[in-house]
Amino acid sequence: MPLRLGVNIDHAATLRQARYARDPESALIEPDPVAAALVAEKAGADGITAHLREDRRHIQDRDIFRLKEAIGTKLNLEMGNSADILAIALKVRPHDACLVPENRHEVTTEGGLDCLAHRAALVPTIRQLQEHGIVVSLFIDPEPDQIRAAADLGAEYIELHTGAFANAVGDARPHELQRLIDGAALAGSSGLRINAGHGLNYDNVRELDAVPHLEELNIGHAIMARALFTGLPAAVAAMKILCGAYPDGSRGR
Repeated sequence: MPLRLGVNIDHAATLRQARYARDPESALIEPDPVAAALVAEKAGADGITAHLREDRRHIQDRDIFRLKEAIGTKLNLEMGNSADILAIALKVRPHDACLVPENRHEVTTEGGLDCLAHRAALVPTIRQLQEHGIVVSLFIDPEPDQIRAAADLGAEYIELHTGAFANAVGDARPHELQRLIDGAALAGSSGLRINAGHGLNYDNVRELDAVPHLEELNIGHAIMARALFTGLPAAVAAMKILCGAYPDGSRGR
């Protein structure tokens, strides 16, 4: 099965908010993250990812509703486990919902969701999302206990947090890659389907060829950064080519 590419368009919204956060009705507003999503789709993206944060620092509620109506692939809504975000998810009904930890002081999501510590709170949220036909993913570190907890919670997918791998240098690099390999193998044997994301770029994504069972990578910053120099269609197309080089996802089953 080809490795799918989900393009995260949060950074298009970040650029918009830098100028227009206090004037959301301006006719001059740009860039439009929905327009960015449509360009990404045309360039080969298999899905669009957007994180609706509690502080609404980039993506806004209206963006999520507009994305669901406009895109032709699928919407993956990244969300913290809060009542107000859950209510929006149940109205929008994205194809996927990826539950992530959220800290208002972080620049971007750092670290995976603790499925063990938050099991009681996650159970009703996962149930409600699934009852509304939404595929649930849990964004977790490649730790055996977290993977087993995710399987026990009944999520269809996990998204392996690749941040530690992306940031590792020297002898830590092969160690972090092996953690991803072992985590993916355990998840596959536990009946979970597997995505990955965080800190991935045009260089380190090649190393994920060694990680079994991957189905989708969710990438935002690296694509948007390259788009400043090459344009968004070329940036998405180049990452899509790299995803196409991934070996058979059934390897190791």
